[in-house]
Amino acid sequence: MSFQNRFWVYQSERFPLKKTVPLLLVFSAASICVSARLAGRPLPEWPAFTAGFALAMALFFQMRVCDEFKDAEDDRRYRPDRPIPRGLVSEKEVLRLGLITIPLAIAAAWFWNPSVLWLLGVVWIWLAAMTVEFGAPKWLKARPILYLLSHMAIMPLIDLLLTGIEWLPAAGAASSLWLFLALSFVNGCVLEIGRKLWAPENEIVGVDTYSALWGPRQAGRVWIGCVLLSYALLVGTGTATGVGWQSAVIGALALSPCGLAAYRYIQSPTEKAQTRMDTIAGLWVFFCYATAGFLPFLTGASA
Repeated sequence: MSFQNRFWVYQSERFPLKKTVPLLLVFSAASICVSARLAGRPLPEWPAFTAGFALAMALFFQMRVCDEFKDAEDDRRYRPDRPIPRGLVSEKEVLRLGLITIPLAIAAAWFWNPSVLWLLGVVWIWLAAMTVEFGAPKWLKARPILYLLSHMAIMPLIDLLLTGIEWLPAAGAASSLWLFLALSFVNGCVLEIGRKLWAPENEIVGVDTYSALWGPRQAGRVWIGCVLLSYALLVGTGTATGVGWQSAVIGALALSPCGLAAYRYIQSPTEKAQTRMDTIAGLWVFFCYATAGFLPFLTGASA
């Protein structure tokens, strides 16, 4: 099988473009829009959005590559069906692809505004620290909540970079930007917990999931709690951008399928419920960014 065909299979399993591209398009564009809206500035020109999307794609793929190396031993022992352990692609091939994205990210930041590069450097420093588990892998893995929080901290850092595309060349960031950065942190938890709520029959010895850690019932409750916190931050961001009540109403409607999915998983954590939770987590995050980023401009409300 050619490398192109092997990589196509790899991306479908480990970095599915059909899901990743739409989410990162919305995430990167919404970040720029929110930053401008909070500061009462006009939107930047289209190259800013191109740079933001390129940076988001590069960074999230780099995160996937780093995970391949960070989890290599566990994958060999407990998940031999994954692409690298089963021989579909090699570690060197994946590493080369990851390295290619580094100059692409630097170029995207440089050609828009060189001042963005220092924020890119901050994200890379945190990503490197994550990859080596902050120098204390056993200690950190023994504390799963701290592990989750330390790894999800990269989400607001990436969002700080993406919003920085707008505010660094301008007069600085709005004081209320923290609401959107906090939303990114919580949404990272929504995604991460949501994809690790498994059916009991799918649990694998040696593979950490939140359903195994807390049990399906408690894990489902923690997940919906994160969604509710995300909703509160979405409304807070909407209030700061002039669409508070609209965000509250639309967000409340979107909460319904999340609550129903969590209820069904808690009551019966089947394989179908597991798949539903993974899907609904992604849809909720997509909805949050689309609402926060674009609703103020669609309604024409004043901030």
